[in-house]
Amino acid sequence: MEQNRANSSQPQWYVLRDMRRANARQTAYEQLLEAGYEVFTPMRWEVVHHHGGTHTRRRIPILPDLLFINTTREIFDPHLSRIPSLQYRYVRGSQATPMVVREADMRLFISAVSSSADPRYYMPEEVSADMCGRRIRIVGGPLDGYEGNLLKVRGSKTKRLLVNLAGLITAAVEVEPEYIQLV
Repeated sequence: MEQNRANSSQPQWYVLRDMRRANARQTAYEQLLEAGYEVFTPMRWEVVHHHGGTHTRRRIPILPDLLFINTTREIFDPHLSRIPSLQYRYVRGSQATPMVVREADMRLFISAVSSSADPRYYMPEEVSADMCGRRIRIVGGPLDGYEGNLLKVRGSKTKRLLVNLAGLITAAVEVEPEYIQLV
């Protein structure tokens, strides 16, 4: 995560908090997508049971209050003032400095999560030193060139790479063994 020192006229990935109820008719994520913004939130599949006994699958946010939006403050601030349940997340210890994620880090996180059919998400405090395995580099495939640690899970036959996003959330994405090179 970087301080908001860059020119606010450049699009940046801002970290937002959505304080709506989890069962709201329309989430801030959906509302911002409809407004034409580039928005990302980590999602997972869930089976929804309906009153008629039918079941459907839908994607729901892992953390309902965590959103990332790629825009400028000049464009987004007027829209933000119209949504009372949405606000910037601020850097700790600073006076009203919104959290910003570097463009390269955000793009890498999005591509890593979208490349895996079943990413696992962890909060930063959940990832212990015991979970971090060997340091590797990915050679080939959708994550070509990425370096990180393997996730150590006892008895697991799948290899998962830990992808950290600025101390906010960590994803463990499945990688094929032929793409792994030890560093």
